[in-house]
Amino acid sequence: MKTILSTIMRNAWKFFRTTGEAFAECLKKAWKLYHLTEKMKKGIVKFYFQKVDGSIREAWGTLKADLIPASESSDSNRKQNDTVQVYYDTEVQAFRSFKKLNLV
Repeated sequence: MKTILSTIMRNAWKFFRTTGEAFAECLKKAWKLYHLTEKMKKGIVKFYFQKVDGSIREAWGTLKADLIPASESSDSNRKQNDTVQVYYDTEVQAFRSFKKLNLV
C-alpha cells in the first residue's frame, strides 16, 4: 500500500509542478491514472486522452500480459519516461503511449 500511495503522490506532485493547477486537481488526476492502470492490468479498458494536437482520442488498451501477443514485446532497451503511460492498443495491435497529464 505504501508504494501505491507514494506512486500516486509522486505523480500528483509532478502534475502540480508541470501545470500549476490546484494540488487537489492534480491528486484527482493521479488517482484516475492509478485506477486506469490497475484496470488495464486485469483486462481491456476503454479510456480517453487528449492528443498533443488537442483532439480527444478514444482508446482500448491493456497491460495484461496474456492479452498481449507473444510476438509483441515492449522494448526494454528504451529509456524510461515518467511523463507518459505505455499501453497495448488492442485495436491497432501495437504498443502506444499518452502523456499522463492528458488522461480525460
